[in-house]
Amino acid sequence: MQTVPFNFNAGKNLEILSKTAFLTTYHMGKTNVMVTAWGGLGVMWKMPVFVAMIRKSRYSYSLIEKTHEFTVTFPYADLSKAAEICGHYSGRDINKLEKSGLSTRAARKINTPVLDVPGMHLECTVIYARPMSAEKLDPAIQELWYDRQSNDYHVFFVAQIVDSYILP
Repeated sequence: MQTVPFNFNAGKNLEILSKTAFLTTYHMGKTNVMVTAWGGLGVMWKMPVFVAMIRKSRYSYSLIEKTHEFTVTFPYADLSKAAEICGHYSGRDINKLEKSGLSTRAARKINTPVLDVPGMHLECTVIYARPMSAEKLDPAIQELWYDRQSNDYHVFFVAQIVDSYILP
């Protein structure tokens, strides 16, 4: 394990995020993994942050609401089969770790584990959350990404990155 700054390999990690990264949540013995291709890496309030965008209907949303933490994995190996499973099923219905063949290891500073895969890992604690509002959203984005009837908009979770490292 190599401790690195949160912005180490930023270009590579953002390229991975634009395709598929993994976000892991944990609460009361239940670990859930979701895929994410939307998010942000930056600095707010003089802190390194990751901004996760999660719909209220997602199981991961309910876990983050309870624990206020999550981990992010930018895989440096091909995990496309695992991503397909983790992106297709809900953790409410199945154990996605078991079905995908992924495993976890303990995080260093928070309770939520990280995926035990080669790549960059972020341990994050939520410092601010804000639901999207339809009235402030560009109509072209609304039409492309949101069903006007469902009202299932994302919540932005701004999380301080409390640890960052690479697993070989």
